[in-house]
This record gives sequence, structure tokens and C-alpha cells, in this order.
Amino acid sequence: MPRIAAPTNAAQREQTQRKILDAFGELLFTHGLPGLTMTDVARTAGVGRTAVYNYFADLEQLLVAYALDETGKFVAELRAKLDGLENPVDRLAVYVRAQLEDLTRRHLPPGPAMRSVLSSESFAKLGVHVGELNTLLEDILRTGMEQRYLPASDVDGLVQLIHGSLTASASRRNSDTPDEDRIAAAVKFIQAGVGAAFDEQGRPVTVEQ
Repeated sequence: MPRIAAPTNAAQREQTQRKILDAFGELLFTHGLPGLTMTDVARTAGVGRTAVYNYFADLEQLLVAYALDETGKFVAELRAKLDGLENPVDRLAVYVRAQLEDLTRRHLPPGPAMRSVLSSESFAKLGVHVGELNTLLEDILRTGMEQRYLPASDVDGLVQLIHGSLTASASRRNSDTPDEDRIAAAVKFIQAGVGAAFDEQGRPVTVEQ
């Protein structure tokens, strides 16, 4: 009989699943998705190949589970950071910074690559958290317009432009530009792009409508 390291079977299963997800993330970071196998994941996690299949039927299911786990944690952390701020322009800066930091360190393939390797049903599951992020950004922009910190504009269009800018900025990452400088520049660029204004001390001010 194998020794149970956790106090209960449920806890043991949770620990094993966590090992598998962490191993998968490590392999995505070091080797990428092409050529990755369930055997690789099992070896890195230190569990039997059969054990991996007990939790995930195939690599696609594992990828979706990992993506949902990572994105869920990111959304929760972002909400916590935003809850401590009232000014919508400051909240926008936190949103942009958090997204870029996540895109810089995340092990997930970008959206188009994910769509190419997942079934439409699996890819749709990822849309839940994407929708949460869109809603967060929409609320920030709408509040900024209502409070006159941002000029009135098409919120849906701005959301698409901002997310497009974030993806482009992350893809331009290189060794010549420190991440902090690139992120700070992107924050200012996006704030200026939506019409935010600042006083001489760099504090957000209301704008003429």
C-alpha cells in the first residue's frame, strides 16, 4: 500500500493535482507546449504516468485546467489590488501594470496559440476569466468617464485597443529594455491614450468634457 503523505485522501488528491499543475507550468516555461507529453509531466511531478491520467484525460484538459488555475489566481490578486484604490486613473494604472507583469512572467501560450491547440469547447472555457478581466476594465473606464477623469468615449472600443496594446508591449520584451521601464512607459502610454490628465505632481485631474 502506498504511504498517504496527506492527512486525508482528499488532501492527498489535492496535493497530487497541485504537483501535476506545477510541473506542467514549469515545463511550459522551460520547454514550451510543442512536443510536451503527459510522460514529461509525470516525470517532472514525480508521479506515475497513470496518476496524471487519473486527473486529466489528455494534454488539452491539463492545459485548460492549468490556464484556469493561473488566470483565476491572477483575477483574484488583481481585484484585491484594485479594491484599495478609488481614483479610476490610478486603478487603470494598476490594471495595466498587473496585466503586463503577468504577461511577462506567465507560462501560458498567447491567446491565438491557445486557440490553435484547443477545441472550440475547451477554448470557450477560458473565456470566463477573460470576460471577468474585460468587465473590470470596462468598469474602470466607465467610472473614469462618469467622474470626469476621462473624456467620454466608446468603452468597448477602448477595451479592445488597451488589450491589444498590452499584448503588443509584452511581445516586444527584450534584454535591452528593463521590464520596469517598459511597463512604466506602457502605463503612461495607455493612460494618455484614453485621455487621462495629470497635475504638476503627477496626480490625476478631471478633464474638460
